[in-house]
Amino acid sequence: MYHPDTKITSLGSEFYDIVTPANFPKTELRYSDTFSMDTVGLNLTKSEWIKHFGLFDPLSNNLKKPLALRYHGHQFHQYNPNLGDGRGFLYAQLRDNKGRLLDFGTKGSGQTPWSRGGDGKLTLLGGIREVLASRYLEHLGVNTSKTISLIETGEELQRNDEPSPTRSAVMVRLSHSHIRFGTFQRQAFLNKTDNLEKLTQYCIKNFYSGPCTPDELLHAVVLKSSELVASWMVAGFVHGVMNTDNMNITGESFDYGPYRFLPSLKSNFTAAYFDHNSLYAFSRQPEAMYWNLGQLAQSLSLICSDKKLLKVLEDFAPAYRDALRDNVFERLKIQPKQNQKDFEFISLTFKFLENSQCSWPQFWHDWQGGANELMRAKRSENSDLYSGDEFVDWYNSLKEFEANGASPKVDNPVRLLYEDIETLWKPIVQDNNWSEFIKKTESFQRQSC
Repeated sequence: MYHPDTKITSLGSEFYDIVTPANFPKTELRYSDTFSMDTVGLNLTKSEWIKHFGLFDPLSNNLKKPLALRYHGHQFHQYNPNLGDGRGFLYAQLRDNKGRLLDFGTKGSGQTPWSRGGDGKLTLLGGIREVLASRYLEHLGVNTSKTISLIETGEELQRNDEPSPTRSAVMVRLSHSHIRFGTFQRQAFLNKTDNLEKLTQYCIKNFYSGPCTPDELLHAVVLKSSELVASWMVAGFVHGVMNTDNMNITGESFDYGPYRFLPSLKSNFTAAYFDHNSLYAFSRQPEAMYWNLGQLAQSLSLICSDKKLLKVLEDFAPAYRDALRDNVFERLKIQPKQNQKDFEFISLTFKFLENSQCSWPQFWHDWQGGANELMRAKRSENSDLYSGDEFVDWYNSLKEFEANGASPKVDNPVRLLYEDIETLWKPIVQDNNWSEFIKKTESFQRQSC
Protein backbone atom coordinates (compact mmCIF):
# COMPACT_ATOMS: atom_id res chain seq x y z
CA MET A 1 0.00 0.00 0.00
CA TYR A 2 1.18 3.54 -0.61
CA HIS A 3 2.48 5.53 2.31
CA PRO A 4 1.59 9.16 1.56
CA ASP A 5 3.36 10.61 4.63
CA THR A 6 7.04 10.33 3.73
CA LYS A 7 8.38 9.93 7.25
CA ILE A 8 12.06 10.48 6.48
CA THR A 9 11.43 14.10 5.55
CA SER A 10 10.07 14.80 9.03
CA LEU A 11 13.68 14.68 10.28
CA GLY A 12 14.57 17.76 8.27
CA SER A 13 17.04 18.60 5.54
CA GLU A 14 20.12 18.14 7.76
CA PHE A 15 19.69 14.38 7.35
CA TYR A 16 19.74 14.15 3.56
CA ASP A 17 20.50 15.77 0.22
CA ILE A 18 18.03 15.89 -2.67
CA VAL A 19 19.69 14.25 -5.69
CA THR A 20 19.03 13.43 -9.34
CA PRO A 21 19.26 9.84 -10.65
CA ALA A 22 21.75 8.97 -13.37
CA ASN A 23 20.52 8.97 -16.95
CA PHE A 24 21.33 5.47 -18.23
CA PRO A 25 21.88 4.51 -21.90
CA LYS A 26 19.48 1.58 -21.49
CA THR A 27 17.28 -0.02 -18.83
CA GLU A 28 16.85 -3.77 -19.31
CA LEU A 29 15.18 -5.66 -16.49
CA ARG A 30 17.22 -8.70 -15.43
CA TYR A 31 15.69 -9.63 -12.08
CA SER A 32 12.50 -8.71 -10.22
CA ASP A 33 11.25 -9.92 -6.84
CA THR A 34 7.47 -9.77 -6.97
CA PHE A 35 7.21 -11.94 -3.82
CA SER A 36 8.65 -9.18 -1.63
CA MET A 37 6.74 -6.49 -3.51
CA ASP A 38 3.48 -8.19 -2.57
CA THR A 39 4.10 -7.19 1.06
CA VAL A 40 3.75 -3.51 0.15
CA GLY A 41 0.88 -4.03 -2.29
CA LEU A 42 2.74 -2.62 -5.28
CA ASN A 43 1.83 -4.52 -8.45
CA LEU A 44 3.71 -3.22 -11.48
CA THR A 45 3.84 -4.15 -15.13
CA LYS A 46 7.30 -4.60 -16.66
CA SER A 47 7.22 -1.12 -18.19
CA GLU A 48 6.09 0.40 -14.88
CA TRP A 49 8.83 -1.52 -13.07
CA ILE A 50 11.49 -0.02 -15.34
CA LYS A 51 9.89 3.41 -15.09
CA HIS A 52 10.17 3.38 -11.29
CA PHE A 53 13.27 1.26 -10.60
CA GLY A 54 15.36 2.14 -13.67
CA LEU A 55 14.32 5.69 -14.54
CA PHE A 56 13.24 6.47 -10.96
CA ASP A 57 10.07 8.33 -11.75
CA PRO A 58 8.52 8.96 -8.31
CA LEU A 59 5.80 6.73 -6.96
CA SER A 60 2.43 8.39 -6.49
CA ASN A 61 2.05 10.23 -3.16
CA ASN A 62 5.64 9.55 -2.17
CA LEU A 63 9.05 11.21 -2.26
CA LYS A 64 9.15 13.70 -5.11
CA LYS A 65 12.93 13.48 -5.40
CA PRO A 66 15.41 10.82 -4.24
CA LEU A 67 17.31 11.51 -1.03
CA ALA A 68 21.00 10.71 -0.44
CA LEU A 69 21.19 10.12 3.31
CA ARG A 70 23.93 11.74 5.38
CA TYR A 71 25.92 9.82 8.00
CA HIS A 72 29.38 9.33 9.44
CA GLY A 73 31.05 6.10 10.50
CA HIS A 74 34.00 4.16 11.80
CA GLN A 75 35.69 2.35 8.91
CA PHE A 76 38.01 -0.33 10.26
CA HIS A 77 37.94 1.62 13.57
CA GLN A 78 38.99 4.88 11.90
CA TYR A 79 36.41 7.64 12.18
CA ASN A 80 35.34 9.12 8.86
CA PRO A 81 33.17 12.26 8.82
CA ASN A 82 33.02 12.38 5.02
CA LEU A 83 30.45 9.66 4.41
CA GLY A 84 26.92 9.46 3.07
CA ASP A 85 25.07 7.71 0.25
CA GLY A 86 27.69 7.90 -2.49
CA ARG A 87 26.18 5.62 -5.13
CA GLY A 88 22.67 5.15 -3.87
CA PHE A 89 19.70 7.00 -2.43
CA LEU A 90 16.39 6.55 -0.66
CA TYR A 91 13.84 6.37 -3.46
CA ALA A 92 10.55 5.79 -1.63
CA GLN A 93 8.90 4.62 1.59
CA LEU A 94 5.81 2.44 1.89
CA ARG A 95 3.90 0.62 4.59
CA ASP A 96 3.66 -3.16 4.29
CA ASN A 97 0.61 -5.33 4.91
CA LYS A 98 1.38 -5.25 8.66
CA GLY A 99 1.66 -1.47 8.80
CA ARG A 100 5.47 -1.46 9.07
CA LEU A 101 7.59 1.16 7.33
CA LEU A 102 9.78 -0.07 4.47
CA ASP A 103 12.44 1.78 2.48
CA PHE A 104 13.33 1.44 -1.17
CA GLY A 105 17.09 2.03 -1.36
CA THR A 106 19.27 1.96 -4.47
CA LYS A 107 22.81 1.04 -5.41
CA GLY A 108 24.48 2.17 -8.63
CA SER A 109 22.03 5.03 -9.24
CA GLY A 110 24.64 7.70 -9.89
CA GLN A 111 26.72 10.35 -8.20
CA THR A 112 25.69 12.28 -5.10
CA PRO A 113 27.43 14.92 -2.97
CA TRP A 114 28.97 11.97 -1.09
CA SER A 115 30.48 10.09 -4.04
CA ARG A 116 34.01 11.25 -3.15
CA GLY A 117 35.18 11.19 -6.77
CA GLY A 118 33.53 7.86 -7.63
CA ASP A 119 31.20 7.35 -10.56
CA GLY A 120 28.30 6.23 -8.37
CA LYS A 121 27.73 3.15 -10.52
CA LEU A 122 27.39 -0.60 -9.86
CA THR A 123 28.78 -3.41 -11.98
CA LEU A 124 26.35 -6.02 -13.25
CA LEU A 125 28.37 -8.74 -11.53
CA GLY A 126 28.20 -6.77 -8.30
CA GLY A 127 24.42 -6.60 -8.63
CA ILE A 128 24.22 -10.34 -9.25
CA ARG A 129 26.28 -10.96 -6.12
CA GLU A 130 23.88 -8.76 -4.14
CA VAL A 131 20.82 -10.66 -5.38
CA LEU A 132 22.36 -14.05 -4.57
CA ALA A 133 23.59 -12.99 -1.13
CA SER A 134 20.24 -11.62 -0.03
CA ARG A 135 18.30 -14.58 -1.41
CA TYR A 136 20.62 -17.18 0.14
CA LEU A 137 20.72 -15.44 3.52
CA GLU A 138 16.94 -15.18 3.48
CA HIS A 139 16.83 -18.91 2.73
CA LEU A 140 19.04 -19.53 5.79
CA GLY A 141 16.79 -17.45 8.06
CA VAL A 142 18.98 -14.35 8.32
CA ASN A 143 17.23 -11.00 8.76
CA THR A 144 18.26 -9.42 5.47
CA SER A 145 17.26 -6.69 3.08
CA LYS A 146 15.58 -7.99 -0.08
CA THR A 147 17.14 -7.14 -3.43
CA ILE A 148 13.95 -6.57 -5.39
CA SER A 149 15.25 -5.27 -8.73
CA LEU A 150 18.31 -5.54 -10.95
CA ILE A 151 18.32 -3.56 -14.20
CA GLU A 152 21.21 -3.56 -16.66
CA THR A 153 22.08 -0.02 -17.69
CA GLY A 154 24.30 -0.31 -20.78
CA GLU A 155 27.56 1.27 -19.63
CA GLU A 156 31.12 -0.02 -19.54
CA LEU A 157 32.74 0.48 -16.15
CA GLN A 158 36.38 0.34 -15.14
CA ARG A 159 37.09 -1.49 -11.89
CA ASN A 160 40.27 -2.71 -10.24
CA ASP A 161 38.67 -5.85 -8.79
CA GLU A 162 36.89 -7.09 -11.96
CA PRO A 163 38.02 -7.70 -15.53
CA SER A 164 37.30 -4.36 -17.22
CA PRO A 165 35.53 -2.86 -18.98
CA THR A 166 32.58 -4.56 -17.31
CA ARG A 167 28.81 -4.24 -17.64
CA SER A 168 26.79 -1.89 -15.43
CA ALA A 169 23.55 -2.17 -13.47
CA VAL A 170 21.34 -0.45 -10.93
CA MET A 171 19.64 -2.33 -8.11
CA VAL A 172 16.92 -1.57 -5.59
CA ARG A 173 16.61 -3.17 -2.17
CA LEU A 174 13.72 -3.26 0.27
CA SER A 175 14.62 -2.77 3.93
CA HIS A 176 12.84 -1.70 7.10
CA SER A 177 15.31 1.12 7.56
CA HIS A 178 18.37 2.78 6.07
CA ILE A 179 19.02 4.65 9.32
CA ARG A 180 22.53 3.55 10.31
CA PHE A 181 24.59 3.69 13.48
CA GLY A 182 26.55 6.31 11.56
CA THR A 183 23.42 8.45 11.23
CA PHE A 184 23.52 8.91 15.01
CA GLN A 185 27.29 9.37 14.94
CA ARG A 186 27.02 12.29 12.54
CA GLN A 187 24.62 14.22 14.77
CA ALA A 188 26.77 13.50 17.84
CA PHE A 189 29.93 14.60 16.01
CA LEU A 190 28.19 17.89 15.11
CA ASN A 191 26.89 18.17 18.69
CA LYS A 192 23.33 18.42 17.40
CA THR A 193 21.50 17.18 20.48
CA ASP A 194 18.13 18.36 19.19
CA ASN A 195 18.64 16.28 16.06
CA LEU A 196 19.73 13.28 18.13
CA GLU A 197 16.51 13.53 20.13
CA LYS A 198 14.50 13.88 16.92
CA LEU A 199 16.27 10.90 15.32
CA THR A 200 15.75 8.76 18.43
CA GLN A 201 12.02 9.50 18.48
CA TYR A 202 11.79 8.82 14.73
CA CYS A 203 13.29 5.35 15.24
CA ILE A 204 11.13 4.62 18.28
CA LYS A 205 7.95 5.66 16.50
CA ASN A 206 8.60 3.88 13.21
CA PHE A 207 10.55 0.73 14.15
CA TYR A 208 9.96 -0.12 17.82
CA SER A 209 6.59 0.23 19.50
CA GLY A 210 7.81 -0.42 23.06
CA PRO A 211 10.86 1.82 23.71
CA CYS A 212 10.37 5.43 24.73
CA THR A 213 13.82 6.55 25.94
CA PRO A 214 17.27 6.50 24.28
CA ASP A 215 18.53 3.65 26.48
CA GLU A 216 15.43 1.58 25.73
CA LEU A 217 15.96 2.18 22.02
CA LEU A 218 19.56 1.02 22.41
CA HIS A 219 18.33 -2.09 24.22
CA ALA A 220 16.03 -2.96 21.30
CA VAL A 221 18.88 -2.44 18.82
CA VAL A 222 21.25 -4.56 20.96
CA LEU A 223 18.78 -7.46 20.86
CA LYS A 224 18.23 -7.17 17.11
CA SER A 225 21.95 -6.86 16.40
CA SER A 226 22.87 -9.84 18.57
CA GLU A 227 20.30 -11.94 16.71
CA LEU A 228 21.72 -10.78 13.39
CA VAL A 229 25.36 -11.61 14.08
CA ALA A 230 24.40 -14.97 15.64
CA SER A 231 22.52 -15.87 12.46
CA TRP A 232 25.59 -14.92 10.39
CA MET A 233 27.75 -17.23 12.48
CA VAL A 234 25.48 -20.22 11.92
CA ALA A 235 25.03 -19.41 8.23
CA GLY A 236 28.83 -19.38 7.88
CA PHE A 237 28.54 -15.86 6.51
CA VAL A 238 31.41 -13.36 6.61
CA HIS A 239 30.15 -9.83 5.99
CA GLY A 240 33.57 -8.43 5.22
CA VAL A 241 33.04 -4.77 6.08
CA MET A 242 31.34 -4.36 9.47
CA ASN A 243 31.81 -0.60 9.63
CA THR A 244 29.31 1.44 11.63
CA ASP A 245 27.89 2.93 8.45
CA ASN A 246 26.97 -0.63 7.36
CA MET A 247 24.95 -1.39 10.50
CA ASN A 248 21.32 -0.29 10.54
CA ILE A 249 18.99 0.46 13.42
CA THR A 250 16.59 -2.39 12.67
CA GLY A 251 19.18 -5.15 12.78
CA GLU A 252 19.03 -6.13 9.11
CA SER A 253 21.92 -7.39 7.05
CA PHE A 254 22.49 -5.30 3.91
CA ASP A 255 25.05 -3.92 1.45
CA TYR A 256 26.78 -7.06 0.19
CA GLY A 257 30.20 -6.09 -1.07
CA PRO A 258 33.15 -8.41 -0.37
CA TYR A 259 31.15 -11.07 1.49
CA ARG A 260 32.00 -14.77 1.58
CA PHE A 261 30.56 -18.01 2.94
CA LEU A 262 32.81 -20.43 4.81
CA PRO A 263 34.09 -23.42 2.83
CA SER A 264 35.19 -24.86 6.18
CA LEU A 265 35.47 -23.32 9.62
CA LYS A 266 38.59 -21.20 9.96
CA SER A 267 38.25 -18.64 12.71
CA ASN A 268 40.48 -16.12 10.95
CA PHE A 269 38.71 -16.40 7.57
CA THR A 270 38.20 -12.91 6.08
CA ALA A 271 36.10 -11.76 3.13
CA ALA A 272 37.70 -8.42 2.22
CA TYR A 273 41.15 -8.54 0.65
CA PHE A 274 41.85 -5.12 2.18
CA ASP A 275 41.13 -6.30 5.75
CA HIS A 276 44.85 -6.70 6.41
CA ASN A 277 44.52 -7.07 10.19
CA SER A 278 41.57 -9.51 10.01
CA LEU A 279 39.46 -7.08 12.02
CA TYR A 280 36.26 -8.53 10.56
CA ALA A 281 37.33 -12.18 10.40
CA PHE A 282 34.59 -14.76 10.87
CA SER A 283 35.19 -15.39 14.58
CA ARG A 284 35.55 -11.67 15.35
CA GLN A 285 32.12 -10.67 14.01
CA PRO A 286 30.36 -10.78 17.42
CA GLU A 287 33.18 -8.66 18.88
CA ALA A 288 32.86 -6.22 15.96
CA MET A 289 29.10 -5.93 16.45
CA TYR A 290 29.55 -5.21 20.17
CA TRP A 291 32.15 -2.55 19.37
CA ASN A 292 29.79 -0.94 16.87
CA LEU A 293 26.98 -0.91 19.42
CA GLY A 294 29.39 0.83 21.76
CA GLN A 295 29.81 3.62 19.20
CA LEU A 296 26.04 3.96 18.94
CA ALA A 297 25.86 4.16 22.74
CA GLN A 298 28.57 6.83 22.77
CA SER A 299 26.51 8.92 20.34
CA LEU A 300 23.40 8.52 22.49
CA SER A 301 25.38 9.56 25.57
CA LEU A 302 24.79 13.19 24.56
CA ILE A 303 21.11 12.71 25.42
CA CYS A 304 21.20 9.83 27.93
CA SER A 305 23.26 8.94 31.00
CA ASP A 306 26.35 6.76 30.51
CA LYS A 307 25.27 4.52 33.38
CA LYS A 308 22.03 3.55 31.65
CA LEU A 309 23.72 2.97 28.30
CA LEU A 310 26.55 0.87 29.75
CA LYS A 311 23.98 -1.25 31.57
CA VAL A 312 22.22 -1.91 28.27
CA LEU A 313 25.46 -2.98 26.56
CA GLU A 314 25.87 -5.68 29.21
CA ASP A 315 22.86 -7.42 27.65
CA PHE A 316 24.69 -8.10 24.38
CA ALA A 317 26.67 -11.16 25.50
CA PRO A 318 23.76 -13.16 26.98
CA ALA A 319 21.48 -12.13 24.10
CA TYR A 320 24.07 -13.28 21.56
CA ARG A 321 24.59 -16.56 23.45
CA ASP A 322 20.86 -17.34 23.38
CA ALA A 323 20.52 -16.30 19.73
CA LEU A 324 23.45 -18.52 18.75
CA ARG A 325 21.78 -21.46 20.50
CA ASP A 326 18.48 -20.80 18.75
CA ASN A 327 20.13 -20.57 15.33
CA VAL A 328 22.30 -23.70 15.74
CA PHE A 329 19.36 -25.82 16.82
CA GLU A 330 17.09 -24.40 14.13
CA ARG A 331 19.60 -25.09 11.37
CA LEU A 332 20.11 -28.66 12.57
CA LYS A 333 16.32 -29.04 13.04
CA ILE A 334 16.71 -30.40 16.56
CA GLN A 335 15.04 -29.41 19.82
CA PRO A 336 17.12 -27.62 22.51
CA LYS A 337 16.81 -28.69 26.14
CA GLN A 338 16.95 -25.08 27.39
CA ASN A 339 19.77 -25.85 29.81
CA GLN A 340 23.57 -25.92 29.91
CA LYS A 341 23.72 -29.02 27.69
CA ASP A 342 22.64 -26.85 24.75
CA PHE A 343 25.72 -24.67 25.06
CA GLU A 344 28.06 -27.61 25.64
CA PHE A 345 26.75 -29.11 22.40
CA ILE A 346 27.33 -25.84 20.51
CA SER A 347 30.90 -25.71 21.79
CA LEU A 348 31.52 -29.30 20.65
CA THR A 349 29.98 -28.49 17.24
CA PHE A 350 32.28 -25.57 16.50
CA LYS A 351 35.28 -27.41 17.93
CA PHE A 352 34.67 -30.40 15.65
CA LEU A 353 34.07 -28.20 12.60
CA GLU A 354 37.29 -26.23 13.04
CA ASN A 355 39.57 -29.10 13.98
CA SER A 356 38.26 -31.50 11.34
CA GLN A 357 37.97 -28.90 8.54
CA CYS A 358 34.81 -30.70 7.53
CA SER A 359 32.96 -29.04 4.64
CA TRP A 360 30.76 -26.39 6.27
CA PRO A 361 27.73 -26.66 3.93
CA GLN A 362 28.00 -30.45 3.76
CA PHE A 363 27.95 -30.79 7.56
CA TRP A 364 24.83 -28.70 8.13
CA HIS A 365 23.05 -30.52 5.33
CA ASP A 366 23.99 -34.01 6.51
CA TRP A 367 22.92 -33.61 10.13
CA GLN A 368 19.57 -31.87 9.76
CA GLY A 369 17.16 -33.82 11.92
CA GLY A 370 19.78 -35.04 14.35
CA ALA A 371 21.20 -38.52 14.93
CA ASN A 372 18.58 -40.39 12.94
CA GLU A 373 18.63 -43.75 11.17
CA LEU A 374 20.65 -42.33 8.28
CA MET A 375 23.73 -41.90 10.46
CA ARG A 376 25.42 -45.12 9.33
CA ALA A 377 24.93 -44.26 5.66
CA LYS A 378 26.22 -40.71 6.15
CA ARG A 379 29.25 -41.90 8.06
CA SER A 380 30.00 -44.50 5.40
CA GLU A 381 29.61 -42.04 2.54
CA ASN A 382 31.73 -39.39 4.22
CA SER A 383 34.13 -41.47 6.30
CA ASP A 384 36.85 -38.88 5.76
CA LEU A 385 34.60 -36.20 7.30
CA TYR A 386 32.93 -38.11 10.12
CA SER A 387 35.58 -40.05 12.00
CA GLY A 388 37.87 -39.72 14.98
CA ASP A 389 37.40 -39.11 18.69
CA GLU A 390 36.10 -35.54 18.27
CA PHE A 391 33.40 -36.71 15.92
CA VAL A 392 32.38 -39.49 18.30
CA ASP A 393 32.15 -37.00 21.18
CA TRP A 394 30.06 -34.66 19.06
CA TYR A 395 27.81 -37.42 17.75
CA ASN A 396 27.17 -38.82 21.23
CA SER A 397 26.16 -35.33 22.29
CA LEU A 398 23.89 -34.97 19.25
CA LYS A 399 22.03 -38.16 20.22
CA GLU A 400 20.71 -36.42 23.32
CA PHE A 401 18.57 -34.06 21.23
CA GLU A 402 15.36 -34.91 19.42
CA ALA A 403 14.40 -33.73 15.93
CA ASN A 404 12.00 -30.78 16.00
CA GLY A 405 9.87 -32.18 13.17
CA ALA A 406 10.61 -29.38 10.71
CA SER A 407 11.34 -30.16 7.08
CA PRO A 408 14.98 -29.68 6.02
CA LYS A 409 15.82 -26.88 3.59
CA VAL A 410 16.38 -27.96 0.01
CA ASP A 411 19.70 -26.89 -1.45
CA ASN A 412 22.79 -28.37 -3.01
CA PRO A 413 24.92 -28.97 0.09
CA VAL A 414 28.29 -29.37 -1.62
CA ARG A 415 28.65 -26.24 -3.71
CA LEU A 416 29.28 -22.92 -2.07
CA LEU A 417 27.37 -19.84 -3.15
CA TYR A 418 30.63 -18.10 -4.01
CA GLU A 419 31.52 -20.89 -6.45
CA ASP A 420 28.02 -20.69 -7.92
CA ILE A 421 28.48 -17.01 -8.69
CA GLU A 422 31.35 -17.72 -11.08
CA THR A 423 29.40 -20.58 -12.68
CA LEU A 424 26.28 -18.44 -13.13
CA TRP A 425 28.20 -15.43 -14.45
CA LYS A 426 29.91 -17.30 -17.28
CA PRO A 427 26.80 -17.90 -19.49
CA ILE A 428 25.64 -14.34 -18.81
CA VAL A 429 28.87 -12.73 -19.95
CA GLN A 430 29.39 -15.12 -22.88
CA ASP A 431 25.85 -15.62 -24.26
CA ASN A 432 23.64 -13.29 -22.22
CA ASN A 433 21.96 -16.44 -20.90
CA TRP A 434 20.23 -15.72 -17.59
CA SER A 435 18.39 -19.03 -17.19
CA GLU A 436 20.74 -20.63 -14.66
CA PHE A 437 20.87 -17.46 -12.57
CA ILE A 438 17.06 -17.27 -12.42
CA LYS A 439 16.85 -20.99 -11.67
CA LYS A 440 19.28 -20.54 -8.77
CA THR A 441 17.33 -17.66 -7.23
CA GLU A 442 14.13 -19.69 -7.45
CA SER A 443 15.74 -22.60 -5.58
CA PHE A 444 15.89 -20.63 -2.32
CA GLN A 445 12.96 -20.77 0.09
CA ARG A 446 11.23 -17.43 0.63
CA GLN A 447 10.34 -15.54 3.79
CA SER A 448 8.28 -12.37 4.02
CA CYS A 449 9.91 -9.09 5.05
